[in-house]
Amino acid sequence: MNFTVEYEQEEDGRWLAEVKELPGVMVYGEDVDDAVAHAQALALRVVADRLENGEAIPTLMFSFSPA
Repeated sequence: MNFTVEYEQEEDGRWLAEVKELPGVMVYGEDVDDAVAHAQALALRVVADRLENGEAIPTLMFSFSPA
């Protein structure tokens, strides 16, 4: 499963990062690296939750790439 992390800077200076393949995985950070790291961590938590609840996960190989 490949994840794409899209990010952009908001008008107030915060950075917003989103993992497009996982709806709802969207976080803010103080800088771009912080936002991307938080998005990756949340994505892994979402996948772990799905595994714990018996939901299908196509593969357990992960990679994150910038948009």
